[in-house]
Parts: sequence; structure tokens; C-alpha cells
Amino acid sequence: MHLRIFMRHFCGKVILFSVAILIGGSCTPPVELPDTDSDNGGLFLPGGFGALVVADSTGHARHVAVNHNGDIYVKLSSSDKAGGGNIALRDTTGDGKADIIVKFGGFDEKRASYGTGMVIHDGYLYFSSATTLYRNKLQPGELVPKSRTEVVLTDDHEHGIHWHITKPVAFDNKGNMFVPFGAPSNACQDLSQTPNGTPGGAGLDPCPELELHGGIWKFDAGKTGLTQKDGVEFATGIRSVVAMDWNEDDENLYLVMHGRDNLHSLFPNVFSSWQNAVLPSEEFIKVTEGADYGWPYCYYDQMKQLKFLAPEYGGDGETVGRCADMQLPVMGFPGHWAPNGLHFYRGDQFPERYKNGAFIAFHGSTNRAPYPQAGYFVGFVPFEKGKPTGVWEVFADGFASVDTIVNTSDARYRPMGLTTGPDGSLYITDSRKGKIWRVMYKGDAKSFGKEQLAGMESRKTLPHIKTPHPLDDDLQKNLPADQRLYNTFCGTCHQQNGKGARGRMPPLAGTDWVTGNKSRLIAVVLNGLQGPLEINGESYNGVMPSHRFLQDEQLATILTYIRKNFGNNAGAVSTEEVAKVRRGQ
Repeated sequence: MHLRIFMRHFCGKVILFSVAILIGGSCTPPVELPDTDSDNGGLFLPGGFGALVVADSTGHARHVAVNHNGDIYVKLSSSDKAGGGNIALRDTTGDGKADIIVKFGGFDEKRASYGTGMVIHDGYLYFSSATTLYRNKLQPGELVPKSRTEVVLTDDHEHGIHWHITKPVAFDNKGNMFVPFGAPSNACQDLSQTPNGTPGGAGLDPCPELELHGGIWKFDAGKTGLTQKDGVEFATGIRSVVAMDWNEDDENLYLVMHGRDNLHSLFPNVFSSWQNAVLPSEEFIKVTEGADYGWPYCYYDQMKQLKFLAPEYGGDGETVGRCADMQLPVMGFPGHWAPNGLHFYRGDQFPERYKNGAFIAFHGSTNRAPYPQAGYFVGFVPFEKGKPTGVWEVFADGFASVDTIVNTSDARYRPMGLTTGPDGSLYITDSRKGKIWRVMYKGDAKSFGKEQLAGMESRKTLPHIKTPHPLDDDLQKNLPADQRLYNTFCGTCHQQNGKGARGRMPPLAGTDWVTGNKSRLIAVVLNGLQGPLEINGESYNGVMPSHRFLQDEQLATILTYIRKNFGNNAGAVSTEEVAKVRRGQ
């Protein structure tokens, strides 16, 4: 019964059932597309496009791959030995909705978080955690692979759970595999050396992290049991990569890099809160062998289209210096949009203008306060004659379900993974609840043009996409002084609602770190904190810089605010108590 339904779905005709048994092979996908949802699953799309929800609430979904028979494989953010870290989905009825959903790929790994890679290559399903790349051989007809799970690559460096060391993977057509080794810091700063009384540490020069991090490494594809020393450094100066893909059209590796953070909160005497919100750029990079893209010494300004010296190395937002010699990106996007998915369209279903163009999933910002959080949509960059046009478009929007996003947690969904199915449909995953969309084109491809794009162009004026006005779009200009002070120096990470960001920034609500011993809390803010810790059952391992540059009265105001808000009800912190801890008493 299962085989008969399976063949009806993929061949479209029941009569082919007996033929399939004789030849034992697969068949091409149906030409007729399933119906889209009446509301397109909540998405706004260009004219002629529609979408359906393949599955909902599958878990914290990351990257996605679709096999030639339509089976879908999704990498979850984390894994456990019992439950698994991947999901396999199959539609057996032909309506586009997954009716078989199976969790698999469980493994007992200490750092099994931030799963990212999910790629089908040469008959294998590749998937990764933050530090390990695995693969399973796929067999015809199998939904869940029964083959032995092989360890392809292990990041054997001593570091904790960190979002900069995710392991997306890409393959070229010459037998090579590419994997990033992200930088564990913001800008290779030495937190014991704070220039000009700011909380931002001076940059180490030369940066020792660049020896084994902050770049892309190339390996022989098909091999297993690899570590970094088995590959060669392909390019350097690349801070953090989640979105990466091989462009088959021009045969080059591309990625969209996460730019550095906290220009204002670390260097308030140099950068404004507006600059902090829109800079530095998320860089769309064509990766060429041997190139240096400037991290940590430089950052890219998408408005001026130049690389500038980072403040850790004496930069002031205007000085180019040594950055004149660094490789520029092919284009830049506004800061903190969090590019987490990159996919070059290789299908034939969409209009011709999408062929070989780049879809980018912007996961959305966490640290744009006092301005609206931004991103949370899927963009598109057209390519002409093998080069990007330099103009980006809004392709799919509506994930957040709200227009003004104050806190990251306000967004209902956050787009993450992208891939093309065998019939040319585009699949998009959501990392919050695990929703999966299938986007299809059902209009007249020959007449597709400006009229169909007009509605999406107008969405660029919405608060979560547009470049904010320095004064008019400041959401905090009328807030009480204590709340604004908190939002300026703490809310960019811990969020304005105190809930933090899952897996990245710890919450301030309902934790003894805030409501408990006042001296410990004061010391943390004065001296900073780094290393692993657990808060409310969630693990964190980041760097909180020292805020010793703030005056005692300012610190007391901030700490009193967090102890009396977000559901907390603890006593105030006085200026005298801050001064005492500062003196070491």
C-alpha cells in the first residue's frame, strides 16, 4: 500500500506502479504543482507566486535539503542521542503536505548545538553540529537512512558552545569541500586593555585567532575522519559564516558574512546608537583563493561602500588605513540582519530572472536598539552575466507577523534554511517553531516583471526592513531615563524585555544572577564575564565586556532597573554599593 501511494505521488499515474516494480527505479516528479494555501502560509510574495505550509512545529529547524524524489531533510538546532538531530519528511498523497515526519540522527555529542549544514552531495546526506560534520549514505526508497553515520570532519579546537563556529558545508565540481572555521570573538579584542576608557578591548595585532579561525578551509570531498590540519586555508578575514553556497554558474564559492557587533555599546565615544544599528554591513562575498577580507582589522560600510579600520585598532568610522588593501565584498547589506541561508536558484519553475540568482534568508537582528529590529525576510539578488546586479529585493516577507519588532522574541517566525526541490519549488525553514514553506510560481513566466515586483518593493519601507531615521525611528526617545540607559548599554544583547536571545544572550528575568547577591551582580557589570554558564536550564558561553567606564550613578540606575523589572522584584542598588565594589571592598 505504501509503495503504491509513493509511486502515485512521484509519477502522477497509478498505472506506473507495476512498471516501477519491474525496473526497480525512481521516476521524475509530477509536472502539476499542488495547490497553495489560501493565505500563502502567511507570506507576502511577488505576483504569480504562492506558498503552502509543508509542516509546522517540527522543532528549531535550521538548514534544509530535498532529495531527487521529493523527500525533505531538515537539520535541527541541537541533537540528543535518543531523539535525534534531524527530521525527514515525506508527502505520500501529492498535496504538498508532509504526512510522514520522522526524527533521526541522534548522537551523543558534548557540543551538539547550532546544527547548520544539511546538504545532499554525491548520494550522501551531509549534516553538522557546531563542531562536527557527519554524513549518511542515501539509498533509493529509504526515507530515513539506515546506513552507518560517518564522521566527516571534527573541529578539535578547545572552545565552548559558540554561534561563530557553525559548520555549513559546500562542494564544488572539482572534488573539493569547503567548511568555515569562524572566529570565536567579536574583533580579536584583548579585554584587559581598554582604549580611551571604553568597554571595548584593544585589538590584538597580529590577531592570533587568524591562524586557525576566521576563514574558509578546503578539503578533499568524500573523505572521512578529517580535522582542520587535513585541509588548507582557502581564504581569511571572514568572521562568522552560516550562509554559504557554491554557484554552479560561475563556479565560485559565495557566502554572506555576519559582521561584528556593538559599535556603540563598546565604543560610545566613537559611534552613535544609530551607527550601531545599521553598521557594519553583512557582507556578500565571492570567495577567491588566497584573499583576505579584513576581519578583525576592518569592517565594511554598505552606505559608503568602503572598508574602514575597526575601533579596536584605532578606527573612528572614517579612517581606512590598512583596510585599503583588503578584498571588498560584491555587495553589502545593512547591519545585523543575520544572513543564515544562501541558495543559488538552479530550478526551471520560476521566471527566467531568478535563474542563477541568489536567495538569502535573513534570520533577523537582536541588537539594533533603540531602533526596530530588522531583517526577518528572504531577499533575492539577481545575477546578470555571472555578476550580482548590486540591487537586492524582498522576495518573501511576513515571517515575523509584526511590522515593528522591538525585541527578537516579538517575531513569530525567523527564516533560516533555503533549498530548491526537484520541480523547482523553493523551500524555506523557520528556526523558532520549525515551520516549512514551499514557494511555487503559477503565473505566466513570460510576462513577469515590474508589476509583479511592485508590492514587494513597497515592503522596503516597513520598519523591519528600511534604514531607520536617526531621530524619527528612535523607539526610546520618550522613555524614562533609567529604561533608556538600560536599553542603550544592556538591551542590545539582553533585549529590551529582558528575555535575552535563545542560546546567545542570557535572560535577566527570573534569575538569581540578577535578583540575588548585589555585590556579585555589580562585579559582573563592572568587570565583565566570559566562559560557560547555565541560566534557567539554558547553556551560554559568550563574552560580556566590562562596563567600568560608566559612572557609579549610571550603574546603580541600570542595576536597580533590572532588579525591579521583567517580573523581578528585588531591592535597589545604591551608588555607594557600586563605589564599594569598584574599590574592591
